Parts: sequence; structure tokens; C-alpha cells
Amino acid sequence: MKFTLSWLGDHLDTDAPLDTILEALTDLGLEVEEVQDPAATLGAFRICKVIEAVQHPNADRLRLCRVATYPDGPDGKMEEVQVVCGAPNARTGLVGVFAPTGTHVPGTGVDLKPGVIRGVESNGMLCSERELLLSDNHDGIIDLPQDAPLGARFIDYRGLNDPMIYIKITPNRPDALGVRGIARDLAARGLGVLKPLDIEPVPGGFPCAIGVTIEPDLKSKGCPIFAGRVIRGVTNGPSPDWLQARLRAIGLRPISALVDITNFFTFDLNRPLHVFDAAKVHGSLRIHSAQGGEEILALDGKSYRLAPGMMAISDDAGVESIAGIMGGEHSGCTDATTDVFLESAYWDPITIATAGRALRINSDARYRFERGIDPAFTLSGLELATQMVLDLCGGEASDVAVDGAIPDTTRSYRFDPNRVQRLVGMEIPEATQRQTLESLGFTLHGDQATPPSWRPDVLGEPDLVEEVARIASLSKLEGKPLPRSRAGVPAPILTPMQLRERTARRTMAALGYNECVTYSFIDATSALAFGGGQDAVKLDNPISSEMTHLRPDLLPGLLQAAARNQARGNADLALFEVGPVFHGGEPGEQALQAAGLLIGASAPRDPHATRRAVDVYDAKSDVEAILSALGAPAKAQITRKVATWWHPGRSGTIGLGPNTLAVFGEVHPKILRDMDIKGPAVAFTIWIGNVPQPKVKSNSRPALILSGLQAVDRDFAFVVDEQVEALTLINAATGADKALIESVRVFDQFIGEKAQAQMGAGKKSLAISVRLQPTDKTLTEKDIDAVSAKIIEKVAKATGGTLRA
Repeated sequence: MKFTLSWLGDHLDTDAPLDTILEALTDLGLEVEEVQDPAATLGAFRICKVIEAVQHPNADRLRLCRVATYPDGPDGKMEEVQVVCGAPNARTGLVGVFAPTGTHVPGTGVDLKPGVIRGVESNGMLCSERELLLSDNHDGIIDLPQDAPLGARFIDYRGLNDPMIYIKITPNRPDALGVRGIARDLAARGLGVLKPLDIEPVPGGFPCAIGVTIEPDLKSKGCPIFAGRVIRGVTNGPSPDWLQARLRAIGLRPISALVDITNFFTFDLNRPLHVFDAAKVHGSLRIHSAQGGEEILALDGKSYRLAPGMMAISDDAGVESIAGIMGGEHSGCTDATTDVFLESAYWDPITIATAGRALRINSDARYRFERGIDPAFTLSGLELATQMVLDLCGGEASDVAVDGAIPDTTRSYRFDPNRVQRLVGMEIPEATQRQTLESLGFTLHGDQATPPSWRPDVLGEPDLVEEVARIASLSKLEGKPLPRSRAGVPAPILTPMQLRERTARRTMAALGYNECVTYSFIDATSALAFGGGQDAVKLDNPISSEMTHLRPDLLPGLLQAAARNQARGNADLALFEVGPVFHGGEPGEQALQAAGLLIGASAPRDPHATRRAVDVYDAKSDVEAILSALGAPAKAQITRKVATWWHPGRSGTIGLGPNTLAVFGEVHPKILRDMDIKGPAVAFTIWIGNVPQPKVKSNSRPALILSGLQAVDRDFAFVVDEQVEALTLINAATGADKALIESVRVFDQFIGEKAQAQMGAGKKSLAISVRLQPTDKTLTEKDIDAVSAKIIEKVAKATGGTLRA
């Protein structure tokens, strides 16, 4: 919505400066998108007089001018400057427009500086109209009348100091699509007084020769009222300068007086109108639904074919206008038009929006009708427009031809002044609230408020609160803490599961992973590949064919995200997600998972050769760190019982008996191939809910237990079969004395042909380091030998291994 400051002044009596108005508009919800202020670009150009103009001593086509300027305005002191000018009309006594040094000339894009032209100093410029972007005339400098006030700003003298304001209008505010509606909001804010709109019916001098009829099926919805009148004997010439200036300022091209009047009412009072050339209308006008197939050449020069149900205005010869959207070329007004039919109607917003979108016509009329204009202003707008036509074009008006009736939009809602405090948190006196609503056009009867007919967006009690708060300014709302139910430090509100979820997320981020947030829906193929895809988790109404099932695992979403990243050149990835997974369609048939995915290399390229491909041990170390942060026991079992989407020989399950805590390892090559993922990919999945809660709940960490006795490390090398897993050996050694053995770890592995040559075919050597930590007494050599014997016995029993010689 565009308008000028002077146009706003036609409806609002105010002395508020431009900046205050702009700030208030945005605060009222009418966001200012752009302001074109001539004072900012042309404010430095002032009226001057050439005291003397003589020939330049060193150039035939240049004049040397002594110019009288008034930098401080007409009442200021005169200063004489010397200007070199090449205009042919530069002469002694000329009154023109002067730009001092330092001024930006918009027509040339040059910032004026003191200069020397052909050996003569020049300060400033005498300007042409093109240099001020007033026209393309550059044949000479501006030549003003001799009585022009010297020192005055040129924009004030020529009436150019009229800023154009462009505001965004939300769909729920059709009343703000007219300058008067904007002025009403500003007046309610207190920035002035809304000027009265005097509406005096224009008496008809003769019966209307063109009748109007609305088909019965449209009166209830499509077109409740249609009115018009003939005005004969008009002169359709150019519109007056003030009207043309208004339209040009908002980007419209003046066409003729009749057309400009309808455009003016569209933006001034939000009242779209249309004028037919009465001589081209055959018989009466009929408002009806199109049967389908009717064609019309519209005013934009394009032909349109109407679909069934679209509303049309037809005479006896055919369709003359697309109702509420655009008129027809055939019945349009020209300079030769002498008799017109001026039309004003109310059209159903939904019907207009449907037809406009189908025909792909964007017009100012459609823009307003589809949002909902004031139905009660239909006849009043016709009277005002008739008077302007008579004033500008002459002629005589007929009686008004009307069919239908103004729809009743009366409704009322309970007005509760205390609800503003409850909903918005602002304390506004009841008298102020009532005054605000009344200034916006609401009618108050006791505790009932009736919205005006131009506010179709007000549909309930909360809307009344919104209007009061909007006018009072939500920027005045002060943030206040909510009252506490009890004094003191508030109790924790996060559940244990929420705390664990937060811990898992923070730990993975600290490990260098980037969080992903993917949909809980995946395609059927991925769901089947990861153990899901049952009918119980299939969506009845999926948003796309790629989101048909609830996800059984987080890995499909992470792998798909990785594939998209690889397609865009991101080869090394570390992604994680925390979210629910589903194994059924009933409430409770879901679990909280944390999953991570590593693809590519573990580090960027560097001169120290630290870059290597990620492997299963990267995933294992990360999952152990996360489980430790979640409070899982340090000692857990690792088995090879994994799902089919894991590599069968390079993955493992961490659990406590039958309770699975996590799975880690390489993703199965078939899964990577199906999802188009290149390079090594390792991942892990943690079931956060399966991690046992601590037996003792405390907000503080337990005391660190350290033994005052020295630990003892002993190394053992066992010869075992190639198929024996290192974990089996470690578990056996650990079980030799759980109270005394603190840790067991593998530090060497001897395999290959050389190993088999020494130890026999199918054999390998595993070396472990066992740490013994006494708690009650220092270990003697006898004690150490006893534990060592137990370790050898346990390992031999579990693996069949023997000590390596």
C-alpha cells in the first residue's frame, strides 16, 4: 500500500513529523517497507539568482556566472559564488536552482566538489530538470519566474516535498488498503484527529437508462448488492495536476479523468469502482455465473476464457467485465466517451480469489475484494465518486439503479477490560480501552462491542484485546517474571530421561559431532532395511512417498543426510541425532535413541600423516564415552549379536545381560551401496532408556576412592587359536579375582606366517597387561603368584590358551 504524506493529510489533521508517523505505523502493525523522501535527495537545492553572466575567458561555450545564493533560507544572509555553466540559457538576471558544493546530484550520481574548469574556479552547479530527475530535459538550466522566493528550497516551491510511504499490509487488515483506514489507526494512536467524511447524496436528474439485475443464486453469496448510475454529458480529458501527481507518486500512470477517479477511490477509500462507456452497453447489465467458455478481451489487452462458476457482468451482447477483477476493453472509456455508467458493488472474497488465481489476473480491485472491503460503503462510495466525476468532468447524473441489499455483518462480542491484563499483561484503564475501540469505529453498548463493517477480521473477544493492545503499543510491554508458587530455589523440572537426553546431546557435540534433526518418517525401503516397515507403523496419510513409515532406527535419517552431503562434496562427516524411534503404532511403543555416524577420514590432511580412515574403534571409544557420561556401569559385556544392517565381523553389542545398551561398528556394505554412500562408515546406536538409573540419587559427585597401596602390573602372553577373540581372553582374566584385578587390556598381538612358524599352524599370540590394586594390604610375591596362577588357569579354561614360552 503506497500513499504520500499530503494524501494522508486529507484524512488526518496532524502536525506529527514524518519520522514519528513512520515509527507509529510500524508499531501499529503496518510495517513501513520503504520511504521516498524528496527532502533527503533534493532538500539541498535552493532557488538562486544569476547576478551576472559573462563569457568564459578560455571557452566559447561556457559562461562565467556570479550567483546570489541563500544557504540559510530566504531570511538568511546572501552569499555570492562563482559558477562555470555550459547551459545556453545562462544569462544575467536568471532565477534558477543552485546546488552547493558537497551536494549529491541524483541525475548524474556525482557529489559536487570545488573545481577548476578551463583555468577558472567553479563552486556548485546551476541545475537542469534532468539533473534533479524531474524530466529528461537537459537543453538548459531551470528558468523560474522572477518572483520566485530566493533562498527557498526548490522542492517546497514546486510542491515536490511530499514523501511517499510504502507499507506492508497483512491479509487480516483490508481496512488499511485505503488511506483513510491508515489515518484512522494513526488518529486512534493519538497522532492527530480523523477528519470527517461528508457524504451527500447526488440527486438524480433522470431515470437510469441501464438496468441492473443479479441472478438469484448469487444474491446470497457471490454478489449481495450491485449499484450504478448513468452520468451523461461528461468530458473525459486529462485529470487535474493534483490527481495525476498523487497517482504518479504511488507508481500509477494517469490515463484519463474517469479512469483516474476510479483508481483514486481504490487507494483513497478502499472502494474499487468501474466505469462503462454507456454508449457501448447494449441493454441492461446482468450479474451472473459464467457457464464456461465465455471469452472477454480485458483492459490489460489480454483475452480470458471464463470457467464455470466465475462471476461476470454481461449486457445483451455478451460479457463486459470479469466481476470484481477487471473490466472489458470493449466497454472501456476513451477520450470520446460522453456518457458513462459508474458501478459500485460488493463481491464475495472467496469467489473473487478463486477466479483471480485461476485466470492469473493481479489487479488492485481483486487484491481488495478478495480480502474483504466495507460492504456498507458500497452506496456511499458511489455517491462520492459521482460527485467527483461531476466536479472534474461535468455532466448530469441519473437515479441510482440498485439490485440486492447490503449484507448484514452486524455482530457483537463481550468486552471485558480485565482480559487485556490476562492475555497481554498490560494495565490499561477501562476508559482508555473504550476510547480506543470507539476511535477505531467500534460501537459499545455496556459490555458488548460491535465491530465496524470495514473490519471483517474481528471475530471474537481476543480480537478486541488485540486492538486495544495494538493501539496502546506492544513496545510498552514490560517483561516481568511470573510469580513463583513457593519461595526459594525452584525444584528441578527436567525428568531423569530429559536430563540424560541433554547429557547425550552435549557429549556427542563435545566429541566433535554435528547434530542433525531429521523427520520421524522414512520411506518403506529404508524402514524394511532397518528392521521396520510393518503395517502398524505405516502412515495412513503420508506427506510424500518418501515418508510413509515411522522410523525404526535413527541411522536411516543420518545415512540419507550423509548421502546428500557427499553429493555436495562433503566427504568427511561426523553426524549425530537424538530422538524417538518406533516399533509399533500404539502409545508407548517407542524408545529414545542417540545415534552417531562417522564417514571418511578421522582428521584433515596435514604434513604429519595423521589422517586415516575411520574404523570400528573410533565408534567404540565414542560410545563408551557417551555411556560413561550417562552413568552406565564401567564393566559391561560386548557380544557379536548385531542386526543385519551392521557388518557381521566388525561390530558389537554392549549390554548388561539381556539388556542392550548400545551397538557399534561398521555399517553393512550393502546398506552403504543401496544408499549411495562412499567410503568407510562406522556408527553407533545407544538406547538411552536402557541405561540403568543410579541406585543412589544425588546432585553431587561421589567422593573419589583412591588406594594408598601401590598397584602392581603383570604382563602375560598367551598362545591361542586364531578364532579366539581378545574379549574372551580379557573377560577370563578379569574373572580370576574381581576384587583385586582393576583392569585388563591387550597391548600386543602376534599373527601371521611368522607367528604360525613359531607357534604352530592356526595359532596367534595375545599379550595382556593386568593391573592388581590392593585395598587392605601390600601384595607379597606369594600373593602375586597366586593371582597369576588363577589368571593362567581361567584363560586356559576359557580359550584353551597356554603361556607363550
